[in-house]
Parts: sequence; C-alpha cells; structure tokens
Amino acid sequence: MLDVTPLLTAVDRFADRLRAMPHSALARGAAAEGLELAGELAGRAQRLEFPGRPTRPLPGAGLFAAGDQLAVAGHDLAEALRAAGERAGAGSRELAEAVALVEAAESAALEAAFRPRR
Repeated sequence: MLDVTPLLTAVDRFADRLRAMPHSALARGAAAEGLELAGELAGRAQRLEFPGRPTRPLPGAGLFAAGDQLAVAGHDLAEALRAAGERAGAGSRELAEAVALVEAAESAALEAAFRPRR
C-alpha cells in the first residue's frame, strides 16, 4: 500500500499556513498560489479516478477559502494515489511529484505573502 503521509503532511502544513494569513498576505499572492495548486491537485486526482474523462475546474471560493480548497484537493489526490497504488502497484512517482509541487507552491506563497510593500 502506498504511503501518502508525505503528501498529506505537506498539504496540511501549507493549508494551515494559508488559513492563518491575514488578508493582506493572501491578497499579495499567497492565496493565488494556494488556489492554483488546489486546481492542479484536483485535476491530477480526477485523471487518476476517471482516466480519459476531461477534468473539471475547481471553482474559486475566494481568498479566505484557499486553505480549505487546498486541503480538500490534496486529500482527494492522496486517496486517489492510494487507490491507484493498490490497483496497480503504481503511484510513487506521482506522489513524489505532488509533494514537490506542494513544497514549491508553499515557498512561492510565503515569498509573495511576506514580500516588502513598495
């Protein structure tokens, strides 16, 4: 069984950081990074769960929902990866890619959030 703990840990950490940010930090780009990542993770989960079907975009719910949307999309992908791993013994490459995406997006979000104002 594929251990998706690294993905869940990374997603939960980033989602919690987004939830704790003030409006000003979210508006400077942190929320956009989180929402873009949530859309990417949701698309990956849909492709695993329903191969061959077109993916549906994740609806935007605003700045303050970025953390929650990221958490839901990340947990959905983790479950889809776990199921795919059980079916075909696959998923470790996809898991590593997803973790790297989350870490890169979190870094970009923190940089955007705490960039000095001009």
